[in-house]
Amino acid sequence: MCGIVGLFLKDPALEPQLGALLTEMLITMTDRGPDSAGIAIYSAPEAGTAKLTVQSTAPGADFPGLAGMIEAAIGAKVSVVVKDTHAVVTLPEAQLDAARALVRSKATLKVMSAGEGIEIYKEVGLPKDVAARFDVAKMAGTHGIGHTRMATESAVTTMGAHPFSTGPDQCLVHNGSLSNHNGLRRELIRQGMSFETQNDTEVAAAYVSHKLQESQNLGEALESGLNDLDGFYTFVVGTRNGFGVVRDPVACKPAVMAETDQYVAFGSEYRAMVNLPGIETARVWEPEPATVYFWER
Repeated sequence: MCGIVGLFLKDPALEPQLGALLTEMLITMTDRGPDSAGIAIYSAPEAGTAKLTVQSTAPGADFPGLAGMIEAAIGAKVSVVVKDTHAVVTLPEAQLDAARALVRSKATLKVMSAGEGIEIYKEVGLPKDVAARFDVAKMAGTHGIGHTRMATESAVTTMGAHPFSTGPDQCLVHNGSLSNHNGLRRELIRQGMSFETQNDTEVAAAYVSHKLQESQNLGEALESGLNDLDGFYTFVVGTRNGFGVVRDPVACKPAVMAETDQYVAFGSEYRAMVNLPGIETARVWEPEPATVYFWER
């Protein structure tokens, strides 16, 4: 059944607390999905730089030489911050595609996310354990999305965990099941998209990425999805500047939102938001079926 949380900050004073607030929200949703968990954190980008978040099945062997390997390939200096099985590589923005291609050529390395401001951390395990492994509670940022998974249609693996990131600074989490994902995957492959898993959520993420590449904004991409994605779903999507929510026309998957002058929050259940600052005076509502909600900076 899965649990989703999201937080889009309007008030910069809350940015140092983003990781802590999201972590608490996600831990509250543990009983909705004990298989795996993940969090995407967005922070304000530094001009001219980009970040590549990499996961390794052999971090002790891969990470000590990671910076040197990338520097030799792209001809530019990089910095690497290791967090357990993940490493965040900061590098010149112009070299991001070359570095990502290099990482993808290594069997033990996987790209979790790439872009100016996004970092994604995900692994098999309970939210409290996954968040602790990566010190998510200490992270600052502008907005973020979290997911705890109960697997129903694909393997319990790191790559099968959410969020899925299939485009620069874009990610998606999902509660539900798509019925036409196989056909959509084939069509998106013909359009030049690539896939790492058989998970239906990766198809939804790639669909949004494809629409963004066609110059639609996030709201338009999610509107298009209402026509093209069949099944039961609640999606929460992040982009470098945006945060969006949409439910299918039946809307059988639970969802609740809250908004104050300081933030917009999403939870699969209201209890995920009860400890947010000012929640007692927030506007709280259930997102309508087949209705797109999105906020952008």
